[in-house]
Amino acid sequence: MNYVWGSLIIVIGLFFAICAFMKSDFIVYKILTARSRRLWKDNVHNIYKVIGGIIIIVGFLVMFSIIKTN
Repeated sequence: MNYVWGSLIIVIGLFFAICAFMKSDFIVYKILTARSRRLWKDNVHNIYKVIGGIIIIVGFLVMFSIIKTN
């Protein structure tokens, strides 16, 4: 079961990282960046790159049962 949750977390992290690198116009990403722009100004895409990387690492830790989900 950890493989399912870990994979899902990794996909979410990849979504953040890929959208941030491409500065995507995908509606969900635009909504997230619009909310974050008030705090981070022009660094919003760089912050989402870092956040995406951290989420990917957490996904691998969950997948290999280093972090327990239950």
